[in-house]
Amino acid sequence: MAQISLTFPDGNARSYDAGVTPAQIAADISTSLAKKAISATVDGKHWDLQWPISADAQIAIHTMADEAQANELVRHDLAHIMARAVQEIWPATKVTIGPVIENGWYYDFDRAEPFTPEDLGLIEKKMKEIINKREPVTTEVWERTRAIEFYKANNEPYKVELIEAIPGTEPIRMYWHGHWQDLCRGPHLQHTGQVPGDAFKLMSIAGAYWRGDSKRPMLQRIYGVAFTGKEKLKAHLHMLEEAAKRDHRKLGREMDLFHMQEEAPGQVFWHPNGWTIYTELQDYMRRQQRRGGYVEVNTPQVVDRKLWERSGHWEKYQENMFIVEVDEEHAREKAVNALKPMNCPCHVEIFKVGLKSYRDLPLRMAEFGSCNRYEPSGALHGIMRVRGFTQDDAHIFSTEEQIEAETAEFIRFLSAIYKDLGFESFKVKFSDRPETRAGSDAVWDKAESALLSATRAAGIEPELNPGEGAFYGPKLEFVLTDAIGRDWQCGTFQVDFVLPERLDASYIGADGAKHRPVMLHRATLGSFERFIGILIEEHAGKLPFWLAPRQVVVASITSEADDYVHQVVAELRAAGVRAEADTRNEKINYKVREHSVGKVPVILAVGQREVEERTVSVRRLGEKQTSVQSLADVTKELGRAATPPDLL
Repeated sequence: MAQISLTFPDGNARSYDAGVTPAQIAADISTSLAKKAISATVDGKHWDLQWPISADAQIAIHTMADEAQANELVRHDLAHIMARAVQEIWPATKVTIGPVIENGWYYDFDRAEPFTPEDLGLIEKKMKEIINKREPVTTEVWERTRAIEFYKANNEPYKVELIEAIPGTEPIRMYWHGHWQDLCRGPHLQHTGQVPGDAFKLMSIAGAYWRGDSKRPMLQRIYGVAFTGKEKLKAHLHMLEEAAKRDHRKLGREMDLFHMQEEAPGQVFWHPNGWTIYTELQDYMRRQQRRGGYVEVNTPQVVDRKLWERSGHWEKYQENMFIVEVDEEHAREKAVNALKPMNCPCHVEIFKVGLKSYRDLPLRMAEFGSCNRYEPSGALHGIMRVRGFTQDDAHIFSTEEQIEAETAEFIRFLSAIYKDLGFESFKVKFSDRPETRAGSDAVWDKAESALLSATRAAGIEPELNPGEGAFYGPKLEFVLTDAIGRDWQCGTFQVDFVLPERLDASYIGADGAKHRPVMLHRATLGSFERFIGILIEEHAGKLPFWLAPRQVVVASITSEADDYVHQVVAELRAAGVRAEADTRNEKINYKVREHSVGKVPVILAVGQREVEERTVSVRRLGEKQTSVQSLADVTKELGRAATPPDLL
């Protein structure tokens, strides 16, 4: 039999007969590894222990200690185990697909009766019974005709349709978990007992059209989460509880910040409190950008399609654009425009006005640009995922030689801002060329090399995020981790050799000839809407004092203190504090509860004693104790706290 050479992660190689399986290789290495092994990676592909290897390859054997591979297998096996449990409880149910998703899986079922929340407990119990049976997981590759006949005989029409959609060259792989069978690419664990029975939970039920088509049957989708140990599951469930408490939509109502309504899907109706946060944040960013050497511009909302065609957005991005057709006076045909989804082409048009010299570079051009992008209604999520938003957008026009310095300067700029906003650290991802892109491979090679070198020169080794670059260039993504461990991609920095070429931007070099500038696209916060949502959830509504929309409420204990309440409010406002009076004829405890729900950071209560002594009783959000302080001291302290960090 032919021999193949398999190379292990330590560089050692061993020879085996062609057709050897990873399970056999693990057993050859040691008895303990054979017991612990769950899968392998063969030439970069996740590989079932039962699959034969027919050619020389790089190989690594995985155990439950390999988190990424273990999570994938546990979640995938649980999808099958859940489907088996459902069919054992309700045999008439038809199964469709059950993919792994972040933190878990889902499976779609066709069942006449709707699942209920109580059914989830019943299904979980049956799943644990299946796990405890420790039944083997086996796999075979079948001929297409045989597989179709099998599913027709078992009245599983969805599986028949899936097989018919598989390209003719792909194998039809069948898996069994005990007696129960499913169509699946794999890989899977070796027996049901390898799934941790105490580390999963069924979470919810939702509707889903078959293959996402509203003309097809409505199925029932059951979601689950799973991990490699019960402590990890416990931590995840705790995180979800915290996320629910911090949900910016809930807090937005309680703090009276904004609302959304069906007449304007994906658009934000900002209330006075929310708009205060917005404008404070924008004013802060405007000051920082001025210090950073940026000039601020403003460009049109509606732009003729001709510019979008020249820039490449019409071809590459049109499905995300809102198209506006206008009957121009005396025109023979309608003028076709688009609401701008981004500011880049308009900034190039400003750059092109007048002759630019190499001495003008780098030119840092910023705009708080209002953009509109089409997002499917199902993807909209409060102010985190919207159709209308404003970016803290900027474009730096530079020479190739300036890329490294500008990258380092932007990372410094962004780091200082994130620190001011309460984020001490962040991750950086490097996103390279996507499948759909503009520009030649040579241009992309140059752009990717320049950005990666500049990032490393700034002292950062980024994580690779393959294929996620913009259509015109590679990018860095700056990812914040919030108080409960969630990641949020906010800032971006992109190197673009394509757009200046397409839109014919140039500058006069030291040699007197025309040269193309490099265009560095950058955003620090991303969109104001999304970043404000992140801030609300990060701080659970208890925003930093300088950003809090209602910083202080001065509440009267008795009506005799009303005049003093207004005096206190006036002095606080003179010190730059957003203060308001509450002289309603309500008990002080009622007022405190109401303003605490609204996340007012400081409540100053005043009664007759405070009037006589010119003091205030201070209660801070989240604290049960109060303290009595002089009005002068409190005014000085709160005036400083209300000052934005860049002005201290």
